[in-house]
Amino acid sequence: MVTGDYHLTATAIAKQVGIFTAEGLHTVADLDQLSTKLEIVTEKEPRVVSNGKGRATGALLLTGTDLISLSEKQWDLVATYDEIVFARTTPEQKLSIVQEFQKRQCTVGVTGDGVNDAPALKAADIGIAMGSGSEVSIEAADMVLMDSNFSSIVVALESGRLVFDNLKKVILYLLPAGSWSELVPVLVNVFLGVPLPLSTFLMIAICVLTDILPSIAMMYEAPESDLLTRQPRNPRKDRLVNWKLLVQAYLCLGMMETFFSHLMFFFYMHQYGGFTPSDLLLAYDKWSDGYKGYTVDELNEFNWTGQSVLFVSLVVMQVFGNIFATRTRYLSLIQHSPIAKQSKNYYLFGAQV
Repeated sequence: MVTGDYHLTATAIAKQVGIFTAEGLHTVADLDQLSTKLEIVTEKEPRVVSNGKGRATGALLLTGTDLISLSEKQWDLVATYDEIVFARTTPEQKLSIVQEFQKRQCTVGVTGDGVNDAPALKAADIGIAMGSGSEVSIEAADMVLMDSNFSSIVVALESGRLVFDNLKKVILYLLPAGSWSELVPVLVNVFLGVPLPLSTFLMIAICVLTDILPSIAMMYEAPESDLLTRQPRNPRKDRLVNWKLLVQAYLCLGMMETFFSHLMFFFYMHQYGGFTPSDLLLAYDKWSDGYKGYTVDELNEFNWTGQSVLFVSLVVMQVFGNIFATRTRYLSLIQHSPIAKQSKNYYLFGAQV
């Protein structure tokens, strides 16, 4: 909490609203003693090791006068406290507090409603103004609480995390069939000489027909039960699309869909055309009139039907398998059932049909 009130008033308010819960209350004098125990782990991401867990224990109360004399090492320690109150601060000091925490790789959110809060609101990673606040604070903020109720921040936080989560789910759903499973048939045809396992028309059909409704339905997913209990993501590292998502999409889901859909293609060609895998591999120009005793029309008929088999296999795995594998990020299908009251999403079943 950052306020212009006296430190006694600020302490009483902090205890009343639950900001101060620790028994020990540290001041600037304690920082002088604790700063000698600091260990800077890295220069780029300074972290303080004071209690073996990288966080300082207790609560911290500082005044505007204290801030003037704080060293960089003491600021490193301040940034490790979970419960902090800054009292008797000026607008310039509020801005300085935001900048000091940002220098230590912290994501800073600031709430305020007055003119003197505007510099800090503008500099913060997210500035939150009250709807009943001054015009200056509203202009400087990134988000305005129209009902001037702090509990609305929790609603906004849940909505933001839900949108981010659902976007990741949609991307994870679309990548395996929408790119990987369409690229591999082309590579198999070009480099291994196998008759094209999936036609360009069917590739387009996957992208613009079969994948559209399920991906839209996934945007209506309800929040998972652990959504607000997760650790905040690091916006500098945890991107919407990261290497973990790509590994899951391509090397896990994509490889399984591609392997089994091609397996069905080769199975059909062997079962109904008598073509063994060795007959199809490196066929290239041999796939013409008279190959294995078939005419060109018959060979094309086998190939087109095989393409349909691969297409149907891919769509079934995508719409009835992948959609349930990607609709939850951390919970199981039982924990986040599409028919349960809290997590129901009947749009999924409509999209599947």
